[in-house]
Amino acid sequence: MRIIVIGAGKVGYALAEHLIDEEHDVTVIDRNEDVISRCSSSLDVLCLKGNGANAKILLESGVEKADLVIAATENDETNMLACLISKRLGAPYTICRIRDPEFNESQMLLQNELGIDVAINPERATALEISRLLRYPFAGSIESFAKGQVEMVEFRASEKDPFIGIPVKKLSEDIPSMPKVLYAMAERNNQVMIPTGDFVFMPGDRVFVSGDMLKITEYFRFLGRNRQKVRSVMILGGGRISYYLSRFIVPMGIHVTLFEMNQEKARALSELLPKVDVIWGDGTDEDLIEEQGLSQMDAFISLSNRDEENLISGLHASRCGVPKVIVKNSRLTHLDILSDLGLDSVISPQFITTSTILRYVRARGNRYGTKIERLYRLVDGKAEAMEFIAVKGEPYIGIPLKDLVIRKGTLVAVIVRQNKVIVPFGNDHIEAGDHVVIISCESGVSDLNEVVYR
Repeated sequence: MRIIVIGAGKVGYALAEHLIDEEHDVTVIDRNEDVISRCSSSLDVLCLKGNGANAKILLESGVEKADLVIAATENDETNMLACLISKRLGAPYTICRIRDPEFNESQMLLQNELGIDVAINPERATALEISRLLRYPFAGSIESFAKGQVEMVEFRASEKDPFIGIPVKKLSEDIPSMPKVLYAMAERNNQVMIPTGDFVFMPGDRVFVSGDMLKITEYFRFLGRNRQKVRSVMILGGGRISYYLSRFIVPMGIHVTLFEMNQEKARALSELLPKVDVIWGDGTDEDLIEEQGLSQMDAFISLSNRDEENLISGLHASRCGVPKVIVKNSRLTHLDILSDLGLDSVISPQFITTSTILRYVRARGNRYGTKIERLYRLVDGKAEAMEFIAVKGEPYIGIPLKDLVIRKGTLVAVIVRQNKVIVPFGNDHIEAGDHVVIISCESGVSDLNEVVYR
């Protein structure tokens, strides 16, 4: 597809990289000369210097021939105007990054009036992700599929886990009382693997299991992982993510203590969030946060604008014995290092935004096959989970999985049929209307026909 990316900041640049890898024809527009120079030297894209909301620049980029326009500058108004003008000039589909909470209340009206097909709020999406992690504090990450009926939960294996040292194919026989879930994926020494029957888990592995919500709950209860409940949270930084997160978790009965260095912003937050203890002070000051009860907190979340501060604060909270520590990190290249240091829950708004946009891009790129309903990039981008809805008449319909060719490096993880969750084996088959979850160690899959075929 021909895709125009307006704004080549952290999100725009990462997005352009992924789109090129998936063999799309990409044009990048940015006002900054240095940014354009960087894109020209490192990416195989057409670069234009200028305002992406300028009709002349858009026409020069070939907007009337583009399949998709993505507005991802730092300015919401520029993004919305760029989408409006792009639509008027002939672009069939637009994606807009809108971050300001004030626009959130009237988002649907703005989308309809400005010709925005998809609006993405990175900070709100990040806050939602964190709120889910607080509901399951033992997990490193959680993804849900089929309208929440299926969950895939990541956790780190320990020596006490009963499945350690037993081949996957013998788990049901050796531990019959353990609830059956699908061991969808594992990461060991920064290498991602889809476990076969002979695979043996080791302490320290990052394990991904999937199943329906009840089965997942029973499984972690059996492992003794879900005893801890989060009742108190300390947040460093009073940005947009902190605002959205507080709005999400306070109604869950969680007490929030929030630190913000800027006095004016702290005052504004205390008015917007009356049930939150907003403290004007430096959340990186170890004496201050310990004075405010850090060691008694159930969770610590570091959301400052500086990755280094988040890292140091997160490590300090972990050392003080806080059970759940979540840190924001903008540099995707650092995720492996943070995991090695013991920080398993690392949140990247950039990563969440690019994954969301890529899902829509792939759905638009495949208009006739079995389209992706949901796409999640996993294990720091080394694998993907995709949800498809099976279409009547496709060649894989009704054929037992053992009689189909399954693409190498992929796994048919879950089938949901009429609200019933099926962990599939060789004799199971796919029917029209099924929600099918695929795990892949490769990127670029956009059609179920690419994964299962005769």
